[in-house]
Amino acid sequence: MDLQADPIFEQRVAKLQRLREQGIEPYPYRFERSHLASEVQSNFDVLEGQEVRVAGRLLTMRVMGKASFAHLLDQSGRIQIYVKRDLVGEDQYELFKSLDGGDFLGVVGKPFRTRTGEVTIEAGQLTLLAKALRGLPEKWHGLTDVEKRYRQRYLDLISNEDARRVFQARSRIIDAIRRYLVDRGFLEVETPVLQPIHGGAAARPFVTHHNALDRDLYLRIALELYLKRCVIGGFEKVFEIGRIFRNEGVSFKHNPEFTMLELYQAYADYNDIMTLVEDMVSTVAEQVLGTMEFEFAGHTINVRPPWPRVKMRDAIRIESGIDYADYPTAQGLYEAMRAKGVHADPGATRAKLIDELLSAFVEPKLIQPSFLIDYPVEMSPLAKRRREDPSEVERFEGYIGSMEIANAFSELNDPLDQRGRFVQQMAERAAGDDEAQPMDEDFLTALEHGMPPTGGLGVGIDRLVMLFTDNRSIREVILFPQMRTKD
Repeated sequence: MDLQADPIFEQRVAKLQRLREQGIEPYPYRFERSHLASEVQSNFDVLEGQEVRVAGRLLTMRVMGKASFAHLLDQSGRIQIYVKRDLVGEDQYELFKSLDGGDFLGVVGKPFRTRTGEVTIEAGQLTLLAKALRGLPEKWHGLTDVEKRYRQRYLDLISNEDARRVFQARSRIIDAIRRYLVDRGFLEVETPVLQPIHGGAAARPFVTHHNALDRDLYLRIALELYLKRCVIGGFEKVFEIGRIFRNEGVSFKHNPEFTMLELYQAYADYNDIMTLVEDMVSTVAEQVLGTMEFEFAGHTINVRPPWPRVKMRDAIRIESGIDYADYPTAQGLYEAMRAKGVHADPGATRAKLIDELLSAFVEPKLIQPSFLIDYPVEMSPLAKRRREDPSEVERFEGYIGSMEIANAFSELNDPLDQRGRFVQQMAERAAGDDEAQPMDEDFLTALEHGMPPTGGLGVGIDRLVMLFTDNRSIREVILFPQMRTKD
């Protein structure tokens, strides 16, 4: 933008210069604040008539002759201030009248109630804390341009109280999950973001280059393989809440950069992890929302345990009329899907075709919390074969609101079986599936040292926040989502 062509910017720069000419520093170093806006309001009975020190961004101003009102916004909300010339003095009153919406102001004064009952601070001293050179959105009470809200999230946070509440809730959700796991003996660890081999999921990675090592590295697509190394090393209950990067499309529930919880518990299987998921989600809902029932997408969701368990094969057969077990080849399954009018890639693997059936017929029906269990082995190269049927694995996905929020296995700990699965995945990569798991000899070496029976879990934090805050788009719950360039 050509700053010189912006008259508001020019006017504010001129004001800035006049302030400095008057000996007023428009960007002081600090301000000693005693209370947030919400604290003054909630403790008014105690603080009435006592001196408080608040600070925040100036929103509305009603400048009158000898007395004026304004609202300040801090992280806790808004509070009204009352500025009277006789109390603050001629110089400070003139300073106040010259301020603009968006400026940061420190106020020392005493709380009182106006005739309308609004808690207000009668200012005795004012301090300009930062001069804003750009104005707030015209409708400061609600920025409605969706693209602008995402591109300039700071304006969204200033003007939309609902946006602030979403991200405050997100912080509380993550904190509640962390406390839930730590209280149950899990150790929080950190694993590499830059990895020599991407693995742990079926996804295309982002590639970067390390200059000093002169080698390409990948941004992680999952936390799994390094957390399993921790279990092999003797940490029996570990978790990480970390950023994941997948070079894939954008949708209402997909962002190329997102947050995942992964945990691994030794001597447990997928049944134990199912119990953990339903207990953790219901506990977090109770702590953050105060209830296990909440609204999402027009539905009343109840996360109280237990959640129903449904075999994946049964769910797809009932909803689509196709029993994929009757079609052992990709071509046969593809033809059956075509006959049902399901669009699919003719070159897709059998695993991807089954996943397409799941997405088209089953997911939309999974509104209330439920577990889909027991997946075909080719869909899960890192999961343990099911005890009763080795053509399936002990895997489940947890669904709420027609979205997958959790994915878990009885983890494969047989290194020879794991090597065979990797070989199969490599064959699929050679055939053109660039999302297939590459061979990871270092992980296999670790696994050959022995890993105890282990249950593993991944939970999409962003989708959980979507559910708990009744948002239908993942961009509403990620502070700075990826966007296309404006041009």
